[in-house]
Amino acid sequence: MAETDFQREYLIYSVSVLDLYFQNQPNVYVSGNILIYYEEGNSKACLSPDVFVVKNQEKRKRRSYKVWEEGEKYPNFVLEITSKSTVNEDQGSKKGLYAFWGVEEYFQYDPTADYLKPQLKGFRLIEGNYFPIPQVPLDQPNDFSLRSEVLGIDLCLKNQDLKFFEAGSGIQLLGLEETESARRAAELRAEQEAQRAEQEAQRADRLAAKLRELGIEPEQL
Repeated sequence: MAETDFQREYLIYSVSVLDLYFQNQPNVYVSGNILIYYEEGNSKACLSPDVFVVKNQEKRKRRSYKVWEEGEKYPNFVLEITSKSTVNEDQGSKKGLYAFWGVEEYFQYDPTADYLKPQLKGFRLIEGNYFPIPQVPLDQPNDFSLRSEVLGIDLCLKNQDLKFFEAGSGIQLLGLEETESARRAAELRAEQEAQRAEQEAQRADRLAAKLRELGIEPEQL
């Protein structure tokens, strides 16, 4: 569960980005902050990843995720938004459990830059152990990207903010709020362009009328 506004903001943002990106793929389940139960009959055997993706899994609403009811399918990708109270667990027991589950890629992000160095980390599971995903430097100092091969997405640290980009194309992936803001901005630009076009047409009409008053046909100019 998100500890502060910083963690909650990026948790919601990350789930929203991935949910929109995979919205047309019915066999990719994106969720976050819900309990994953991994031992039938043991209510204490559960964990709540901040953000996770399960491939080849039905996309539907769930109250919780019970592995034995889901074809023994565990997440392929997990992202934890690290905080003061979770940093040790994120790098210790959770990391070990995710490796045991077979989570192919495990990412950690610290929105306040207080607990993780570097602020964004990624690990790929190889023969049961996690190995760091290499950083790809970006244009600005301290900015870099980490590629998720599982998702086909680059997770980028840009000016200390976590951003998502489609691998290969480099197109930035937007969350629901950003998408809505972009839509409203596009509508506003279209309205402004229409207003300018209307004003230009009115000015042209007035000029044509003035020329005719002077006995000049505008078409002859």
